[in-house]
Amino acid sequence: MAAYGALVSLMHIIDRLEKHPSPPISIHKQQVESLTQNVTFLQDFLDSYISPVVDDHEPDSLERRIADAVYAAEDAIESQIVLQIDNRPKIPGKMSSFINLFRARCKCATIDRNELEVGVNAAEDFYHDLQQVIEEMNSISTAADQLQRKVSSTHAASSSTVIKKDVLEIVAAAQLPRKVSSTHAASSSSVKESMMVGFKEVLLEVLDKLTGGQRSRQIIPIMGMGGIGKTTLARHVFEHALVKEHFDICAWTTISQTYNVRETLREVLFQASGDSGSDLNEVELGEKLYKYLYDRRYLIIMDDMWSIEVWDKIRSSFPDCNDGSRIIVTTRLSNLTSQLRVSYGVGMKFLDEASSWDLFTNTVFGRESFPHELENIGMNIVANCKGLPLSIATIGGLLAKSERTREYWVRIEQNLNSIVITNNDEFCLKILRLSYTYLPNYLKPCFLYMGVFEEDRKIRVSMLKKLWVSEGFLKPVSGKCLETIADEYLKELVDRNLILVDELGEFSGNIKFCKIHDLLRDLCLKEVEKERFYDIIEKSPSVIDNERRRVVFQNVGRGVISEVSRSLSHVRSIICDGNSFVRPHNFRLLRTFKVYDTDKRQFEEGSVHFLGDVFQLVNSRHLAVRLDGKSKFPSSINLLWNLSTLIVQQSTFHESWDMIRCSIVLRWHNIIAPIEIWKLHQLRHLEFVGITQLMLPDPPSEMVIMENLQTLKGVMNLYLNEDVVKRIPNVKKLHLLYDSEEMEGCLIKSLSELKQMERANCFSYLQCLSKLENLYCVFRDGCDEEYLQRISFPHSLKKLNLIVNNVELEEILGKIGWLPLLHKLVLQNGRFKTGKWDTIEGQFRSLKLLQLVGCQGLKSWTMAESSHIPLLHELRLRGLDELEEIPSEVGEIATLKSITLEDCSESAVESAKKIVEEQEDLYGDQLDLHVRAEVPKAHERLQSLASPNFEVTVRTY
Repeated sequence: MAAYGALVSLMHIIDRLEKHPSPPISIHKQQVESLTQNVTFLQDFLDSYISPVVDDHEPDSLERRIADAVYAAEDAIESQIVLQIDNRPKIPGKMSSFINLFRARCKCATIDRNELEVGVNAAEDFYHDLQQVIEEMNSISTAADQLQRKVSSTHAASSSTVIKKDVLEIVAAAQLPRKVSSTHAASSSSVKESMMVGFKEVLLEVLDKLTGGQRSRQIIPIMGMGGIGKTTLARHVFEHALVKEHFDICAWTTISQTYNVRETLREVLFQASGDSGSDLNEVELGEKLYKYLYDRRYLIIMDDMWSIEVWDKIRSSFPDCNDGSRIIVTTRLSNLTSQLRVSYGVGMKFLDEASSWDLFTNTVFGRESFPHELENIGMNIVANCKGLPLSIATIGGLLAKSERTREYWVRIEQNLNSIVITNNDEFCLKILRLSYTYLPNYLKPCFLYMGVFEEDRKIRVSMLKKLWVSEGFLKPVSGKCLETIADEYLKELVDRNLILVDELGEFSGNIKFCKIHDLLRDLCLKEVEKERFYDIIEKSPSVIDNERRRVVFQNVGRGVISEVSRSLSHVRSIICDGNSFVRPHNFRLLRTFKVYDTDKRQFEEGSVHFLGDVFQLVNSRHLAVRLDGKSKFPSSINLLWNLSTLIVQQSTFHESWDMIRCSIVLRWHNIIAPIEIWKLHQLRHLEFVGITQLMLPDPPSEMVIMENLQTLKGVMNLYLNEDVVKRIPNVKKLHLLYDSEEMEGCLIKSLSELKQMERANCFSYLQCLSKLENLYCVFRDGCDEEYLQRISFPHSLKKLNLIVNNVELEEILGKIGWLPLLHKLVLQNGRFKTGKWDTIEGQFRSLKLLQLVGCQGLKSWTMAESSHIPLLHELRLRGLDELEEIPSEVGEIATLKSITLEDCSESAVESAKKIVEEQEDLYGDQLDLHVRAEVPKAHERLQSLASPNFEVTVRTY
């Protein structure tokens, strides 16, 4: 709910002002105590309060009153911060508040009398404004306390209450231990299996249509209402082993109501061929996709199609070569079957009673037995879900996280009984809303925030967590960082089936991408409209609300953005991915300014900004922008007292890694940061992406420990020493580039400076970063081999990507091998002086992914035992044209699932084939190992080695 989220956010502001080493303002101690007391009481009250108008479209008056009072407090505090910074006195030393003017009066005779009077008046006005807000919050707290007492006394005399749910029971439910899966991989798998209950026969039927029948290209629509399981069925088909074996190419694309033909074609092309087609227009993409698919048997799944128009626009890109190719379309519209002119379609039906019960029991209890005393109530609950899988799974997720008492389940049953069917989607929304109603308050703002993302959007979890942090939704817990709390919130929402796991991280089991079902997103949008939580602007609004706090622009032009922007005096968040946005200097209260998305290819479209303009947003917490090429890095960054995330991109070029691989010289765009950047106490993530590189100056003598900093990405020639590593003790992700060349007329680091860095042995200090988990380091020209051989890695490393030039690899691999937690290693370029690599017992004991690219001179790789890399899942070799063979012991590693070879020697490819044959002799059809080899045209004879477990592709370019 908006009120609860606002209370948590206000507490964040107060807490950070109190703990900041140089706060921009001071709040009177008594006012801080009053605010804290009110916020704490109202949070506790809301934890037990369920609105009496919970089923109505109108907002709850008490919740609205709480939210308005909190917003007024935030306005008073953050407006004062802007005023203080705009009128900061130009006297020696940094002063944290206007009160300091009095202290400085006797020290600095140059202070203007008018300036002093302005400061005094502003401080008095601020105190008065905040006191008015505190009085309003006192009044609200009194009213809430009276209501709470009335509920308690009523409950003591009768089982009925003024509020719709028993206060004590709801508090108990919210405080139950959270069920967090030990591994998301297991959790995700069990959820998928549960969701397929009742559809196994349909799955087999679809598989039969895909692999048999006519040779001509066939379109198979899967039809049904929202939440009935269309996408779940399609996903199971897509991931089925029989499908992967039968088709040469499998690709998945989501269409949605607001489809984009170019992005649809580009997505299919990329999944099919690995070619992003980023520089092609719609027509060129269609032609290239057609040529690639021609004479290949393909399966394309088009999820969530709402109109025949999109198919008419892309159908010419999918050839019919009479080879058994298939296209699956999922849709809510049954009339699409006739429009697509197909003879066969799958109509998804509601689950029968037995299947509904199986899905419900699996969701709530898993493998545990169903308590006998709850069975009858459970059956009634299932019956009220009318066989709709999404409703059953969502209600089941609610009950799985709640107390298992008869009284609690009866209450859920009674609420379900009150739902009257109007139409299918409306019926489902009402059931889903019950899960939202019973959601603990600390999860509600995070769930509602999911609606800011476009329909069917694949949401990067790391970005989502950054936004949750910047919005102030996460209630602090002693001993936990905010990112850990965000992870726990996300896991809970997944466990409740309110957020879907879309993709797990490589070998980590953590959620990398998530999604939200269309109907659940509709629920979010209905709730936020009622609570004024945020506004989605998709066209020019007829009425403009001057009190908007969060605004999301989706698919609107610059004119609409400009019109709406004039009325956003109180806006705290603007999200405008991929659109042209006006300069942000009028939004001085803004906290989140996200006008760049790392997951969208924006190229030259969209707006670019100067950092000088952006840094006027002195209350900002999250800034993600595309940078104008002429922009400098102003020292005014030190005014951003509460900044937690800064993401900057400048360039239309995204494939810098491939460019390095191909040894093409890049013209790096370098921005030199001011020394003030070392004083950003709250900074958590600093990311420069694309070919924009940040150069950090030496830290100032004043020691500020940036204890919150976790990500430092896109930094050029970082000079590591004892002083630097002490300032960033908790950094987890470090992406660095070292280069001595002069580019764009600016000398990056002179050779003498690099020599000084070598003498200081700066890379030995990497081992001091005891929290470092992800290190990506590029060494280009000017970095001597002796310098790199002295590198030392922290034992905390889990992912390591090293790109080196002309460096001996034997000694470096010896160091890397002993890292106990390392599960991903990418080693690029460099050379093997001896031509040999002998793995050693005890090394690489956690490694799951090994990728070697362009490592010169490697001829002999020996491995005495498969236990040398015991947990290896995936081996990728590229450009190893001298490698004689892959050790046969690699094939004996029990966990190995995949080997990929690109541009490797013929003998290496043949050795991989031998490994497959040896393992097939042992395991037959049960073998779970797939080898993919991409060879140049000169080696096309290797195509004769192809088999179901051994794929050979001849590169034609």
